This record gives sequence, structure tokens and C-alpha cells, in this order.
Amino acid sequence: MPQVTEHGGGVWSIRVPIPDNPLGHTLVHLLDTDRGPVLIDTGWDDPASWDELTGGLATLGTSVREIHGVVITHHHPDHHGLSERVREESGAWIAMHAADAAVVRRTRASEPGDWLDYLARKLAAVGAPEEHTAPLRAARASGGRMRTLPGLRSALPDREIVPGELLDLAGRRLRGIWTPGHTPGHVCLHLEEDHPANLPGRGRLFSGDHLLPGISPHIGLYEDPDDATATDPLGDYLDSLERIGRLGVAEVLPAHQHAFTDAAGRVRELLDHHEERLTGLLALLSTPLTPWQLAERMEWNRPWDQIPYGSRNIAVSEAEAHLRRLVKLGRAEAVAGTDPVAYGAV
Repeated sequence: MPQVTEHGGGVWSIRVPIPDNPLGHTLVHLLDTDRGPVLIDTGWDDPASWDELTGGLATLGTSVREIHGVVITHHHPDHHGLSERVREESGAWIAMHAADAAVVRRTRASEPGDWLDYLARKLAAVGAPEEHTAPLRAARASGGRMRTLPGLRSALPDREIVPGELLDLAGRRLRGIWTPGHTPGHVCLHLEEDHPANLPGRGRLFSGDHLLPGISPHIGLYEDPDDATATDPLGDYLDSLERIGRLGVAEVLPAHQHAFTDAAGRVRELLDHHEERLTGLLALLSTPLTPWQLAERMEWNRPWDQIPYGSRNIAVSEAEAHLRRLVKLGRAEAVAGTDPVAYGAV
């Protein structure tokens, strides 16, 4: 895949690498406006990523200094990581949905040790073994190292993406669509303009991580140590998918992999995938399991004993999100008297 791809109609994508990640890169999109170029996402905060972003802009005959604004699909560091550096170089504004802006503010205000305490308690409550939670307590006792992890000091946005409203982009019609699930404030961005190649459909969609051509995004619990609300991220994601499927866009420009058509068909595939997964989990829950035990038995891209430590935390969060959905649908329930709590099929 080339570093820079022209999509027509004043839209390009720049491939920005993600260090040590199987996804490989984020596709940062550049949108021409009458006030100057606007970026959709910025990529991971890393010197090599910065070099690729600036090199891609140079290939397009522009530079970071010319960037007028930054529109963020969601707060994850492979999308929002370089936003502050872009703003420092250019004076660009940064726009984000209010729910993800709240995550950024909360993360910046928190001490890393508080997050480690929360994560250790949470994992113990879902059945993680002692050998898994011990490194978190050790990191808490040692202090310091967590301060260098990505996302702890992400840029605070200075504009809000309001769902259903057009963004203030001179000469362009870009509408924010709230698509929670992958994060609470994830947005897709609908470019409501004729497709430059006259493909049938209603414009183009910058889909972030919500709709990807070959993989399903991670759907875990929304993490907020100060909020005990039983959210339903998987339900949010499935509802959001259906809304996107009804848009009838001509082409999807995602933040990973490649551009594609037939958004409605891809939505159907993902809806079917998650329904099959929920059905499979119900079969596993014929014997009550804790969320950790369920994650151990779920199908991943490798056997459980080969999944790295940090990825296990992500996997357990995904198991919890699926359990939340099953409980909300009345297809599973917590087993009274279990500690850590176990769930069984109804």
C-alpha cells in the first residue's frame, strides 16, 4: 500500500505507522477546505509516525504548518496521539465528541497509580488469577513507569463534534454521526458530496474504527473508575452499525486497512458475526463461568496461553461486554452467591 493515496475530490489518505502493533498503520485522511487542509485523525505519537505524517503532507505539497483543523474520530492513541504536536506546529483547532473528550479530561486528571489500583480490583472481581493481578500491584508500588504510557496526556480538544450537525468546514459538507461502541464518543464523518467517480450512493464515510473491511473492532467495557453505570457497549455498537448501514454511502474510507464499497453488506456481516458469537457464548455458559473463564474459552486469533499479558486484559473486557449484552437481552444472568461472580445461560 502506498504511503499516500488520492481518493479524489480533495481527499487523500496518509499511512502513519503504529509501533509494535499488528494493525501496522493508521490511515490519516486529509480533506481540502476553502480555509486550508483539515486532518481526520493524526496517528500515534512516535518519532517515526511523525516523520511519516509530515513526509506524506510534503508529498501532497503542504505541511503541518498549513493544517487548519483536526477532526478526531475517537480518543485512542493511534488516532489522537499526534494531535497536540500538530496543533503546536500549526495552531489548528481539534474537534472531538463530548463523550470522548470527557475520557481525555479524566485520564489527564488521574494519577497512573489510581488507574493501576482500579484495574487490579476490576480484574480480581471478574476472576483473574493472582499471578495476573500481581504485576499491576508491583507496578503500583514501583511508580513512575506508567507516566510514559500513551494517552495519559492526550490533547484536550477545543471544539465539539455535535451529532447530526455539519462541522464548520468552509466549502465542505461533513456531518458528524455518533457511533458509540468502540469508545463512548466514537464518531463517523459523512461527507455529503457527490462521489468524485460517480459511484452510486450518498457520499463517502470516514468510518474511523467503527466499520472496517476485514476485521471487527474491539468492543469492551467503557472504563470509568468513578461511574458504576452498567453500560452496554456491544448494544451501542450494534445499534450504531444499523444506523450506518441505512446511510447508503457510496464508499467507506476507514482508519485501517483500505477503502471499500458496499457498506450495507459489511454491516450485515458484522451484525451476523456478533450474533453468532453471542450464540456461541451462550453454549459455553451452559456451565456458569466468570468473565475471566469465559475469555479463556472464547475464540481469539491465537490460543489463550499465547495471548500477551496486556491483550488478555483487552480480551476480558470484550468478554464482559458480551456478557452485558446477554444479560440485557435476558439470555444470561449472574449466579447468586458466586464470588467472583459467575454467569450462566438462562
